[in-house]
Parts: sequence; structure tokens; C-alpha cells
Amino acid sequence: QVQLVESGGGLVQAGGSLRLSCAASGNSFRINAMGYYRQAPGKQRELVALINSGGITNYADSVKGRFTISALNAKTTIALQMNSLKPEDTAVYYCNAVYGPNDYWGQGTQVTVSS
Repeated sequence: QVQLVESGGGLVQAGGSLRLSCAASGNSFRINAMGYYRQAPGKQRELVALINSGGITNYADSVKGRFTISALNAKTTIALQMNSLKPEDTAVYYCNAVYGPNDYWGQGTQVTVSS
């Protein structure tokens, strides 16, 4: 089992920055990848950024050049630095961990960007 605890998020004006963090506990040494997804009202959940155990990253086109994902603390914690935020970035952001064949999810954190 893997437990994910998220922190960060909040309200920011367009053009501002926020930082999200997600800490994994439990059998975290077998995590293959961690990342963030987001879901806006009325929309499907979508991938924002992912980092695998080898440090390779993947970003949604909509956030490339603005968001940076990094692994910390022996790769059991990730951080998502979000710069140049836009109103369309408003969503609930969910941390995700891929552990073997299983997916684990954090509780979600609200990010609201005002225009």
C-alpha cells in the first residue's frame, strides 16, 4: 500500500506561481512513477506532469515551459512548481503514484487562478 499526502495549492492571480508537493509513504521504494493530474469542473481528469523512477519527465502541452516537476527525498516526494499561471489552470490537482500494476491517488488540492 502507498499513501499520498498532498500540500500546497490555493488562490493566486493570473501570472502568479504556486508550488504543490506530494509525499509518499508505505512501500514507496517500489514506486515506478509519480505525477499530477487535474480535473476542472465538467471536464475529464487529465495528466499535468509525470516523473518516473529514472527521472524522466513528461508534461501536458498546455503546461510545458510553465510547470516543472521534480523528485525529492529519495524520490518519495515530488514537487510541482507552477509559474505563469492562467485561469484555465484552475482545477483540483491530484497526486498519483504508479506502484507495480496499481495506481494510488492523493486527496486532491484546489488550485484557483483569478483573472
